Amino acid sequence: MSTGFQPNANIQTISFRRPTNKPAESTPKPKNRHGGLLQDQLRRAQRAPWCPTWSAALRILLLIRVSGAMYSGFQDCDEVFNFWEPLHYLFKGYGFQTWETSPEYSIRSWAYILIHYLPVQITATFLGPEKRPAFFAVRIFLAVVCSLCEVTFYRAVVDRINYRVGRYVFFLIVFNAGMWSASTSFLPSSFAMYANTLGFAYALEPPSSDNLRRTLFATLAFATGAAVGWPFALAVAIPFVLEELFISGTDKVASEARNLWFAGRLKRIVTSAGIAALVFLPVVALDTLFYGKLTAVPWNIVKYNVFPDAKRGPELYGTEPAHFYLSNLLLNFNVLVPFALFALPALAVTYRVDRKRLGERYQFADKSSPYTLLAVRLAPMYVWLAIMTLQKHKEERFLYPIYPLICFNAAVTVYLMRGWLEAAFIAVTNSPYKASRSTLFSQFTLSVVAASCILSVSRVIAHWKYYHAPMSVTHALEAAEVPRLLNATGLISLPPPRTASQQAQRHSEEDEQPRIDLGLIAPWNLRLCVGKEWHRFPGHFLVPDGVRVDWIKSEFDGMLPGHFAETPRTGGLLGRVKGTRAVPKDLNDLNEEAPQLYVDVSACDYLLDLDFPLHPAEAPHEPRYATDEKTWARVECQPFLDTAHSPLLTRTLWMPGDLWQERNEFGEFCLLRHRENVAKKEKAHTVPRA
Repeated sequence: MSTGFQPNANIQTISFRRPTNKPAESTPKPKNRHGGLLQDQLRRAQRAPWCPTWSAALRILLLIRVSGAMYSGFQDCDEVFNFWEPLHYLFKGYGFQTWETSPEYSIRSWAYILIHYLPVQITATFLGPEKRPAFFAVRIFLAVVCSLCEVTFYRAVVDRINYRVGRYVFFLIVFNAGMWSASTSFLPSSFAMYANTLGFAYALEPPSSDNLRRTLFATLAFATGAAVGWPFALAVAIPFVLEELFISGTDKVASEARNLWFAGRLKRIVTSAGIAALVFLPVVALDTLFYGKLTAVPWNIVKYNVFPDAKRGPELYGTEPAHFYLSNLLLNFNVLVPFALFALPALAVTYRVDRKRLGERYQFADKSSPYTLLAVRLAPMYVWLAIMTLQKHKEERFLYPIYPLICFNAAVTVYLMRGWLEAAFIAVTNSPYKASRSTLFSQFTLSVVAASCILSVSRVIAHWKYYHAPMSVTHALEAAEVPRLLNATGLISLPPPRTASQQAQRHSEEDEQPRIDLGLIAPWNLRLCVGKEWHRFPGHFLVPDGVRVDWIKSEFDGMLPGHFAETPRTGGLLGRVKGTRAVPKDLNDLNEEAPQLYVDVSACDYLLDLDFPLHPAEAPHEPRYATDEKTWARVECQPFLDTAHSPLLTRTLWMPGDLWQERNEFGEFCLLRHRENVAKKEKAHTVPRA
């Protein structure tokens, strides 16, 4: 309150103001960006380079991962036959069944497949019963889950390791060709990758007897990846368990209290493992329901792969040399591979030439060395590579669980090598100031990250340009051929083909056109056949309802999938149980051919086949159907790379320009129409026009 000067002495006014004794609001203290294991030695007080926040990183990742969901192809036929087809069976009541989903063997988890049933049902509820939207809904669901795990991992690296390493990890993960495919693959190994990425984000925190959150959440994540996804993925957690038991971390432990400290750590990890083991209960319950008997799929997988008898086991399906995974990693991770493999040696070199790089915060007699802590975090990649390399049966998807960890190891190595350059520069110039002003170090890291990103994008485009034809050509049956049949027979009426001048109005008018009821084709009993290209068949989700898919004989003499016992489409999940519990008679686990699964090619209405006109090849059971124009008409053909007659470099990467592309040779992946069979069905279903 105050009084002011007044011209009239007989009048006084009083003014009020807010009290000034209120404590000032404290501004949040900025987060210490130098609190991780790895410490910058230059420019510590300067403005940090751009590092996306959690929300910004999530938006960027979602953009890339959803793009991958829409445009990536299938890398493994196991994804189609062991997971997409069972999911299709749950959705529609029919589909292909492999021996792995037979109750007799039961090494595929229905609990894992059921997780993906939710986006299918949501799409069916809001968009209708068409299968293609459901297919992409599942992929987008996987993209979202993967993005959430990746962004959590990235921010953990920023906070617990180093903000520069976090930046490198972010860009390497976002643009990596391997992550493009693995992130949206419907595979247990991809699910294990999600779980391991999330678990590793918690495991990056330093161990402490006070940090129960780290132990419990990391254990839950690793256990979920093993129980629901792939049990072998639990091997990635071996360094984490050893760290929990034997490395003190931030605990200051006197030698006389070591036994008591160990007992506390052991009790905590056992308690966390017991809680995490509860994840197995719903998995076993659901698998028991669908298989009709008590079933522990994780154990069945381990038993089949680790303890097979003389006639069975994974080696029936091919063996690869020891360098298989190295070659595969070079395709997907390019220049990052040597950096990732050199992570532990690089840490040893840093200990000799740049010791302050890991700080002096833990330099106490009773605390763990930061070098030990970082070595434990680099170890999982080596453990997994060693285990997988020792196996004779090798597949690309087996490395999915460590794909983000490969990027992490490579990022740490790049950062440590940057430190070597800084130390060498200072030793030569004797001027830390000049080193802080030099752009040499940022140019080095930028060149590595940029080279990896550019090569990965090139690899992604190569996959689309060279190998996407099976998905696009199969879709032509639904998008072009079935509407043509319905229009030609009078069941629907389509507008005439557009002229060039009308194409500009297409996008504005598409939303006004009525949707075609593809169910009208069901009474035709159309049959799509696949022969030697069985391993490239993209699944029933891309084949319209009412079209049956069957195999014709080819030179392949192994076990092909059979058909699930069909159940009514309106029966729901409980109705599907009748089919999942049925033991198929034609399937075996010896990879022995089942001729009864074949149909005669003369019974086929459509055929998917690949032909190489420049290098034609025929076999008794693999004639060149595409050249038999009297019997077969081409519905849709798209180029498919002839890898046997294309140079390694140009078939691995895509670059613009004719000079690069003319080195490659292509075949034609075609959807063929049996002229006589389809003509008869067109005639039989033609509606008389008024």
